[in-house]
Amino acid sequence: MVYRLLEPLPWTALATPLAAAEDALARLDQLLATSPLRDGWCARTDFADACASLALHGDLVLLEDLVLHDAGRDRHAPSQELTRAHAVLRTRRRIATAEPGWATSPTGLAVLSEDPDGAGDRDQAPIPDGLSLEAADREGDFADVDDAFAAELADIDALIARSSRLLTDPGPVREKSAMLYDPEWGETDRLSNWRQVVADTRTLPPVLAATIAYDAWTALEPLQHRAWFGSLLAADLLRAREKARHHLPTLANALRRVPRDRWLVRDPLTRWLAVLSAVTAGAEQGMRDHDRWMLAREVLQAKVRGRRGSSSLPRLIDLVLARPLVSTTTIADELGVTPRAAQTLVAELGLRELTGRGRYRAWGIL
Repeated sequence: MVYRLLEPLPWTALATPLAAAEDALARLDQLLATSPLRDGWCARTDFADACASLALHGDLVLLEDLVLHDAGRDRHAPSQELTRAHAVLRTRRRIATAEPGWATSPTGLAVLSEDPDGAGDRDQAPIPDGLSLEAADREGDFADVDDAFAAELADIDALIARSSRLLTDPGPVREKSAMLYDPEWGETDRLSNWRQVVADTRTLPPVLAATIAYDAWTALEPLQHRAWFGSLLAADLLRAREKARHHLPTLANALRRVPRDRWLVRDPLTRWLAVLSAVTAGAEQGMRDHDRWMLAREVLQAKVRGRRGSSSLPRLIDLVLARPLVSTTTIADELGVTPRAAQTLVAELGLRELTGRGRYRAWGIL
C-alpha cells in the first residue's frame, strides 16, 4: 500500500479549521505550562485517552476497571481488552516521559514495536491471586458472607488468575503467530512509506503534519493489531514540533467527539477536516476540564485549611486530582494509612462515590 498526499494541498478548505486547531492546542498548552494541576491533568487524561483508543476500534473498556487494574486492584481477572488498554496507557506514559520525537524515530519505533504479541506492554506487577480474606474484610466486601464462602470465592479468583497468566504468557518465545499475524503483511515497506509521509510533511504546520501522519498510519496500518499506535505517534510529532511542549495531546479522546461517519470515509480531505475539528474540540474540552478540576481543588483545599501539618487530607486531595477515581485500598497504599482511616478521610473530604455499589466502591471528582 502507498499513501500519497493531495497535490496541490487544498489550502482554501484547510485554512480555517487548521487555524482554529492550532490556536486551541496552543492555548491549552500555555494554560498547562503554569498550572499547578498540570501533572494531575496529564495523569487523568492518560487514562481517558487509553480507553478512547480502544473505543475507536470497537472495544469497550471501563475507565474504572483500567484505574483499578493499573493500581493492581482488579475486581476480577483482566480481560483481553483491559490488558490492551493498559498496554496503551503504559505506551503513552513511556512516550510522555521520553524526549520529544523519540517515539517517531527509528529507534523509538523499534523499541515500542519489538514485542509483536504485546508481552512487553503487560503489567510489571503479577496478577493478584485473588482477594485474601484480610483484604476482603478491610474493604468490607464480605461483611455479609461467612468465611467459608469467602474462602471459596478467593480460591476461584486465584484459579482464574493463574489460568489467565498461562493463557496470556506463553513464555519467552516472541515469534509472531501465523494464526494472528499475516506473514505477507509487509510491515517494513508500510513503515517506510509512513516515514516518508512524515518526512514530506515537515514543512507543513505542526497540527496539519500530525493530522496527515495519523491518517497515513490509519490507512497503512504498518504494525498489525496496533492501529491505536497512530494517535500516540501523531501526539509525539506535535511535541517534537513544539506545538505541545507541556503535555501529550489526547488525540484518541478528541476523535471520540467527532461522528465516525466524518473520519471513516474514502475522501482524505474529509478525514483531515474531521481530525482538525477533533483537535479543536479536544483542546477546548481539555481547558474546560482543567478549569473544573481547578475549582474542585480550591473547594477541597478550603476544607482542610487550619488542619495540623501532619494531616493526610492534603495528600488525599493531590491523589484524587491525579486519578479519575480512587478506592479504599488505593488510598491506604498511597498515603500509608489503614483502610478504615482511608474511609474516614474520604468522609471528611466529602468525595463523591462514583460506582453506586456497596462493595468495591470508588470515589473521585468528575
